[in-house]
Amino acid sequence: MKSIVIHKKSTLGLLVFISFSVMFSVALLCIPPRSQETSLTIRQLPIYSVETDEKKIAIGINCAWDDSDTYKMIDTLNKYNAKATFFVLGEWCKKYPEAVWAMSANAHEIGSHSYSHTDLTTLSESEIRSEVQASMEELGRQIGKLPSLIRPPSGSYNDLVISTIKDMGYIPIQWDVDSLDWKGLSVEEIVRRVTTQSSSGSIILLHSGAENAAEALPIIIKTFQSQGYELVTVSELIYKDNYTIDHTGRQHSNK
Repeated sequence: MKSIVIHKKSTLGLLVFISFSVMFSVALLCIPPRSQETSLTIRQLPIYSVETDEKKIAIGINCAWDDSDTYKMIDTLNKYNAKATFFVLGEWCKKYPEAVWAMSANAHEIGSHSYSHTDLTTLSESEIRSEVQASMEELGRQIGKLPSLIRPPSGSYNDLVISTIKDMGYIPIQWDVDSLDWKGLSVEEIVRRVTTQSSSGSIILLHSGAENAAEALPIIIKTFQSQGYELVTVSELIYKDNYTIDHTGRQHSNK
């Protein structure tokens, strides 16, 4: 039987090859996968709610359908010394200028809801700018000043929408409490959803023209006020500078 002879040179070469292979494998493991790099990107968010110790809540009322109950809502807010922010379409403003004037004349805040209720996520940057600016100019003509807030139609947004709105100098607003009045819920269901899900710093979604929303509003206001809450405009609730927004869209003061 022939004996197998392993030369020292061969042994050394094998050890070097094995060592290099191990080092290369370890180096590969240390390279972060592409998905990890992407996950570090911070998503652009509107303001959903505000972190605050003050017992304040803001009601944001979208105006995109008709003005059948708008004046009733304004009267209710005035009756209980409560304020709200009306997010108005440019087209709606053009159709119902007297309603927009009544909101402003009674010291309620006016915000934009875009011009035509187009899904902004389907538009290019230039188209987003045109839609936003057209709404601001229409509202500005009616109330004598440009609004500072905008609530994207249907709450639909992406990074381009939010970054474009901010770059134009406006503040994008969402909500953390959806009344679901747009689904035709009963007065009791709307009131229960809003009053049980809200807390200090909440921003609520209601609609002018939604079934039962105007009837639910006085009950909502009285319930909040009995619990010590003040109903303020969105601009009175949010921080204008030196703040951060967490991953849930909640705004925090850095002061």
